Amino acid sequence: MRKLVAGNWKMNGFKAEGLALARALVARAAAGDPPDCALAVFPPATLLIPVGETLRGSGIALGAQDCHAEAKGAHTGDIAAPMLKDAGCSYVIVGHSERRAAHGEGDAVVRAKAAAARAAGLVPILCVGESLSERERGAALEVVAAQLAGSLPAGLASDEIVVAYEPVWAIGTGRTPTAEEVAAMHAHLRRHLEAAVKGGAGVPILYGGSVKASNARELLSVPSVEGALVGGASLNAAEFWAIAQSCP
Repeated sequence: MRKLVAGNWKMNGFKAEGLALARALVARAAAGDPPDCALAVFPPATLLIPVGETLRGSGIALGAQDCHAEAKGAHTGDIAAPMLKDAGCSYVIVGHSERRAAHGEGDAVVRAKAAAARAAGLVPILCVGESLSERERGAALEVVAAQLAGSLPAGLASDEIVVAYEPVWAIGTGRTPTAEEVAAMHAHLRRHLEAAVKGGAGVPILYGGSVKASNARELLSVPSVEGALVGGASLNAAEFWAIAQSCP
């Protein structure tokens, strides 16, 4: 399957910065020698529409960083999945560890958000990952499998979901698991997806957690790693493009 490199800008960027970054990516896409992968960026909500307009026709997809489980209603400060679709999004991240931790989002909430995304015509990127203490006590595979089982809506097809493995202890720390550890986790996730999703062998599994140009080729070459969810490095057009160019 074609790999996907997704840039999560998180809570960064005013309009001028976001548009400059989007324009820089569009310019690289138009300059030839495109990466052998699909590309998507996930700006903060304030930038979705202007960044989406800038990306139009470039082949770079637009995604959002979160959505509500309800399609509309009295939910002050939240954004519904149909609104994101209307704004031009193709993807939405659900279950990122920063939201699980800071907003207390458990598996049931994440599952409802993923289902809402699908109902709106978006592809959810469902994040799972273990903490350092869970890794150190040998529970990483068990914890991540339980997160996946609890967060994955029933009845999905392989082209309706993307899974991202992001070890919590690697996000923004500069630390990454070994290639062998990533391979073991992705193989574990693949087995569970094959049991839970129709055509589960075709569900893309991304790796996320301190992905940068210097380690992208090694990580993207690991079996069952079908792309990357990139954090801080996606805020630099040259770095993000170099990561995308690392797709084998």
